[in-house]
Amino acid sequence: MSVVVRRARPEDAPALRAILQDTLESTWLPQLSETAAAEARTGARPAAYVDARGLEFRVAEIDGEVVGLVDWEGDFVNALHVLGRHARAGIGGRLMDVAEAEIRAAGFAAARLETDTFNTRSQGFYAKRGYREADRYPDTEWNSGLTTLLLVKLLG
Repeated sequence: MSVVVRRARPEDAPALRAILQDTLESTWLPQLSETAAAEARTGARPAAYVDARGLEFRVAEIDGEVVGLVDWEGDFVNALHVLGRHARAGIGGRLMDVAEAEIRAAGFAAARLETDTFNTRSQGFYAKRGYREADRYPDTEWNSGLTTLLLVKLLG
C-alpha cells in the first residue's frame, strides 16, 4: 500500500466530507446527547468545515482514493481524521508527521491539539507521539457535558 500525502484539491471535497462524517458517526455519535447527535447526523458541520478550510488540508491518498486528512493553523492541529476502514494502518502518523514538520518549519516550538476524555484511542495515539496533557476543560462544541483535553508536544 503506497500512501501519498498532498495538499487537498477542490475535487476532494466530497471525500473530505465523507471522512469527517465517518468519524462523527463512529467516534462521536455514541457520546453525544440526542439533540447534538441529531445535528451531527445532518452532515452540516463536515460540509461547512470543508467549505471553510478544505483547501488548507493535507490529505492521504491510496490508489487515488482520499482516505485521511489533517488540518492545522499556526501551532494548533484542528483535525486529524482517517476513514475507519484504514484506521491503524499508519496513515494518521504520516499525516501528523507532515503537520508537525510544517509547524516546526514555521518557527513554533510546540504543537497543540485537542481530544476528549472519552476518546482513549486518540489519547493513546498522541501519547505515543510525545503529546502530554496541558489542560482540561468543558467541551463547548457539542454541549453534551464532555471534557476536552489540551495536548501539547514539544517539537525539536
